[in-house]
Amino acid sequence: AGVMGRIAQEAEAARTSHESNRAEVSGRRERGQRRLAHSCPVSFVVDDEEAEGTMLDISTSGCRISSDKTLPVGTVLKLSLLLNDHEWPMRIDEAIVRWAKEGTYGIEFISIRLAQRERIRALVMKDRS
Repeated sequence: AGVMGRIAQEAEAARTSHESNRAEVSGRRERGQRRLAHSCPVSFVVDDEEAEGTMLDISTSGCRISSDKTLPVGTVLKLSLLLNDHEWPMRIDEAIVRWAKEGTYGIEFISIRLAQRERIRALVMKDRS
């Protein structure tokens, strides 16, 4: 059991290390969730003040945006995404800044209507083909 146990421990440590590295890169997305690189204009409201930026990528649980507006981690905002699948913007009622780095922000969707989540899922899955 000594050698086999050590091999199993090393394999587990390598797997855990890989997962934590991947989690760092991808933010708090659920494991295996698809993220689509998709650049589009985004506007958002923070404390009744409107600002703009660019969405860089999206998944069904959040997106990554860049903006000149400083958004501290924990900031709650409303988003309007001008995705290229429809002419009208998609509105996210409530989202939160999960991480911030040099004008780029990881946004988690907190309150999103089912139809909006399905719209994102369709967009992300369409890109797979």
